[in-house]
Amino acid sequence: MTIDTIGNSTPARAVDRPAASDSAATQGATRAPATAVETATAVTASSSVPTLDQVKNAVSQLNKSSQAKSQGLEFSVDNDSKRTVVKVVDSGTGEVLRQIPSPEALEIAKSLESNSGPGLLIQQTA
Repeated sequence: MTIDTIGNSTPARAVDRPAASDSAATQGATRAPATAVETATAVTASSSVPTLDQVKNAVSQLNKSSQAKSQGLEFSVDNDSKRTVVKVVDSGTGEVLRQIPSPEALEIAKSLESNSGPGLLIQQTA
C-alpha cells in the first residue's frame, strides 16, 4: 500500500462551517501590518491607573467569589508598599502555602522606597 492509495481510499471530510462572507475575507487580506509608529503609540498610550480605593474594592470582590475560596486564594493589598498580594492558603489548616510577592520581596520594596541614599538595603556603618 502506498500513500497514493491511502489518500484515494479515504473520502474527504465535509466542512461543517459556513463560508466566510466576501467582505470579511477581503478586509482581513487587505489590512497591512501595524507600522512601528502605531505600535509605539499603542504601547506608550496613557492608561488610567486605578486608585487605591478601586484596587481595594476589586480585591474584596475577588475574595468574596466562590471560585477564589474553593481554590484557596486570598487577595490583599500590602499597607506599606500598596502592592497587591496573592496568597495560596490550605483551606483545612489556614496555613499560607505560597505568597506572591513573597514577604521578603515586600520588605525589599519597602526598603528601596524608604531609603534614598547609597547602600539602599544595608543599614550598617563601617
